[in-house]
Amino acid sequence: MTLLTSLSLLSFALTGAPDEGMWTFDNPPVGAIEARYGVKVTPEWLEHVQKSAVRVSTGGSGSIVSADGLVMTNHHVASDILEKLSTSERNLLSDGFWAKTLSDEVSCPDLHVDVLWSINDVTGRIEEATKGLDPAEAGAARLSAMTAIEDEAKEATGLHAELVTLYQGGRFHLYLYKRFEDVRLVFAPEKQIAFFGGDNDNFEYPRYCLDATFLRIYEDDKPLAAEHFLQWSADGAADGECTFVVGHPGRTQRLNTVAHLEYFRDHQVPSSMASLMRAEVLMNIFSQESAENARIAENQLFGIQNSRKVYVGRMSGLLDPAVFAAKRAEEARLRAAVNANPEWKAKWGTAWDEIAQAQDAIISFRDRYNAMGGGGLGLGPQTAGFAGLIVRLADELQKPSQDRLREYGDAALPGLYQQLYSPAPIYPDFEIFQLEWALANMAEQLGGDDELVVTALAGKSPRARAEELILGTKLMDIAERKRLAEGGIEAVNASDDPLIALMRALDPHSRALRKRYEDEVQALERAAYGKIAAARFAVLGDTVYPDATFTLRLSYGKVAGYQDGESKIAPFTNFGGVYSKARERAGEEWYTLPKSWLQAATTIDPSTEFNLVTDHDIIGGNSGSPMVNAKGEVVGLIFDGNIHSLIGNYAYSDVKARSVSVDSRGILGALRDVYGATRLVNELSGK
Repeated sequence: MTLLTSLSLLSFALTGAPDEGMWTFDNPPVGAIEARYGVKVTPEWLEHVQKSAVRVSTGGSGSIVSADGLVMTNHHVASDILEKLSTSERNLLSDGFWAKTLSDEVSCPDLHVDVLWSINDVTGRIEEATKGLDPAEAGAARLSAMTAIEDEAKEATGLHAELVTLYQGGRFHLYLYKRFEDVRLVFAPEKQIAFFGGDNDNFEYPRYCLDATFLRIYEDDKPLAAEHFLQWSADGAADGECTFVVGHPGRTQRLNTVAHLEYFRDHQVPSSMASLMRAEVLMNIFSQESAENARIAENQLFGIQNSRKVYVGRMSGLLDPAVFAAKRAEEARLRAAVNANPEWKAKWGTAWDEIAQAQDAIISFRDRYNAMGGGGLGLGPQTAGFAGLIVRLADELQKPSQDRLREYGDAALPGLYQQLYSPAPIYPDFEIFQLEWALANMAEQLGGDDELVVTALAGKSPRARAEELILGTKLMDIAERKRLAEGGIEAVNASDDPLIALMRALDPHSRALRKRYEDEVQALERAAYGKIAAARFAVLGDTVYPDATFTLRLSYGKVAGYQDGESKIAPFTNFGGVYSKARERAGEEWYTLPKSWLQAATTIDPSTEFNLVTDHDIIGGNSGSPMVNAKGEVVGLIFDGNIHSLIGNYAYSDVKARSVSVDSRGILGALRDVYGATRLVNELSGK
């Protein structure tokens, strides 16, 4: 397998390198794109696609695709919303939804989308705030300065402000977003076709999925008059054509040191895999108890299964000797360059050892830290999350914004309140089940006599304690959550709600663990990675892309099939293929087509392109990203990667790794010929 590291990117970029990189919009590789594909990426083109892209608060990407604020994303990105809008009598997740008129479009609870409006480099201000301080002091000063910058920006502009850490601490950028909170559901297909093939085919190819959903942004109770939106391509993309993915990849660790990756390989990833596998078993047990339980847990089970497969793929990559060989070689070259220069060695030479020290530190208390929700005071179910948020909010709001925990700064409060006051349904039996599981897991990790476990269980079994807490809480009522949040510290301290009382008792322990993590791990890593970033810039200039941070990125590449063993995988599938697969796997649940597709079997064009693969560099979070051609027209909708792409957190390969999309022709054809969604087809077509 050919692996390209960040250090080798520059030399390969001008000589036919693979299409590596998730590039920030303020530093796109325009020269490399033109040299490789002959496509000129202009500032105007970049601004247009930037302001047509959206970040969806459920954890994915999307795009504005009409002048009236129509938003395209994945069915699985919107599945959380579909679940919240469903009832036992009306299951939108399984049965789909189509608003035939504007008045039929349904408001989505606690959903918002963000459009990136500007990027500003504030590295100098952060560096000034931390100058001359030791790592722990610098870490606290850095967090405070980040919150202050966000608050000032929000006050000055009215936009949502986020301080983004790039290169793990080498650069700090202020991202300002237009946030839209009135978002309504327009169209969603049935889950049987959105996720055709189920877990069997997840991260595989060929695929036959209509993993697409349409929402609409409203402003002042009217469809948004979009300043920027993407036109639709009726012709799609051709084999070998250069295309672009515009989206929000989650988190990657490609610039991490070898010691850090060894920590992932030996500790973090195996632990996450074990936790997910256990969660999958437990969620299946709950689901099998009744049809209603299966509906309630369906979306969460899907998320667990998807994550489990991701982590299995990551572990496979971390155990590949070629991956670590490439990483060690990259690190050795950079360290040799630093050590050869006395000035550089004095400034940056200790950074790699400091990262190793931070990994040793987290190993010493990671089980306790994780048992407390990673410093976030979380125990699993929604109501416990609400309780933790209310307790922390009451305490944090007594402090100046820049002295609070980062997520409680003034600029972040609107999002917290939207989460806290969500009208989404809560199911007591599911809450009890999840809390029992969380409490039992804490006891297994820490031991039955541990002070945290003793406090959490209060002398009862996990099941009895979970029932006591969930059946006794009033936090399923939005009005009660508002009363406590608005009442502040006095209301919280006076509350006899059992979940509030539990979180009050656990909060000091959680805060102490979080402080230890921030001082002994995060602060040390930020300082050391800042040194490594400076070394990279000194050796390579600014031609290295930063790791993904769930912020807007541009990836470029081409439509391309691949060779997998004896099989040559063609880049496109078509509608005929989905019917063939359904016949081949007749009787299996996830290969059973919904009624709408069975009825359209004799009239739909079987040659219509359905899914396609490209060599774009993407990762989780890119789900829902538009794929556009050189004109900026939509030619596809990213929804997955193949199994070979799962190493993408740590390294990029162009040999077999592929991104998987729904073809623009398949989306339009399905809307027209299967669902008769003429209003939507006309809107996408600009008619």
